[in-house]
Parts: sequence; structure tokens; C-alpha cells
Amino acid sequence: MRPADPKVELLRKVPLFAACSTKELRRIAAIADELAFREGKVLTKQGGPGREMFILLDGTVKVERNGVQINELGPGDFLGEGALVLRKPRNATITATSPLRALVITDANFNELLLADGRISGKVHETLAARAPPEE
Repeated sequence: MRPADPKVELLRKVPLFAACSTKELRRIAAIADELAFREGKVLTKQGGPGREMFILLDGTVKVERNGVQINELGPGDFLGEGALVLRKPRNATITATSPLRALVITDANFNELLLADGRISGKVHETLAARAPPEE
């Protein structure tokens, strides 16, 4: 039996990937880069384009909407998953409040993976469809 991969275990907690098998999560983990950010680094800007998602390994970030802090996130939390597939503007500004390490998945790498693996693509899109609000 293979030892648990910490990246896979973190990805397993992301709702977007909930339906993916361990093998599929390994494929997603393979396209995730581990990056470090300094305190004060703005990871996303409200209204800006969404081109990546972040899964926090170490450190904390503050979440601000319209200039007001609405949340703080830390290790194990994730943000920007909708940016990978929905291509909507960012709905909050996210700023590192301490030195930070995160897994980062870019939309380019993720879209390439979805094109190469129809099973992952189908599961991700099914998850998104299930989470979408009903149309009026």
C-alpha cells in the first residue's frame, strides 16, 4: 500500500475534487506547484481575473470584500477554485498576513489536464453543476 501523499490529502478536501479517485487526485497534485509568498503579498484582487487556485500549506491570509475583512484562512484552507473553470472575476482580495506556502494550480495547467482526462473533467463539471444555484 502506498503511503498517503500530503498533496493528495489536501486536494481531497477541496469540494471541486470531491468525486475524484485517489489516482485522479494524484494527477491533479502533479500539476500543483508549491510556492512561497511574503507577508503582505496580494494573492488575488477583487474584480481581477481568476487564473489560479491556492491551497494553503503554512501561514495565513485575510479575505477582504469591498475593503472590509470578512474572513481569515489558514493551513488546509483553499481559495480560487471557481477561477479554474468559471472564469469569473475575483469576488475578494486575498492578502498574506504571514509568510505563506501554498499549492497553486493554474488555469492553463488545469484546463490541459481536463482536456487530457475526460473522467476528471466530467467529475469536476458534475460537481460544479450540482453546486450551481437553480435557475429562476
